[in-house]
Amino acid sequence: MFAEIRRKERTMSSQQAKEVLESGSYGILSMCGQNNYGYGVPLNYVVEENHIYFHCATEGEKLRSLKVNNKVSFCVVQNAEVIAEKFTTNYRSSMAFGKANFVTSEEEIRYAMTLILKKYAPEHIETGEKYINQAITRIQVIRIDIEHISGKIN
Repeated sequence: MFAEIRRKERTMSSQQAKEVLESGSYGILSMCGQNNYGYGVPLNYVVEENHIYFHCATEGEKLRSLKVNNKVSFCVVQNAEVIAEKFTTNYRSSMAFGKANFVTSEEEIRYAMTLILKKYAPEHIETGEKYINQAITRIQVIRIDIEHISGKIN
């Protein structure tokens, strides 16, 4: 169902690919956008078990696109360094594929937002929890259920 990596010698194990995914600071969410053009957006996220969570506003192109087709890919690249004299780039990358779901349960929204808070602002938990309480009705949380993950290294 998912294409295999052509350069087998650069393939990461699924565990290594998940580690890259978990430790990345941002990723690119790719989906089918308006008029069937590809649509990719960078965003902050967190991984919990076999799920990727992110949040956004309650309206916009991303949400309109996901309502039409919830099949997505999510890519994270780390340690990218161009090696000009060798005409190559060193990197670690992970690509996850899955289906994006709108989280409707306030309990799961709070859970996801708390995970995001702990990842990006662990020194501001108390203030962050107050922010979550104030923003809970103005945010949409999306959960990607990972179906396949792969990774490459060079």
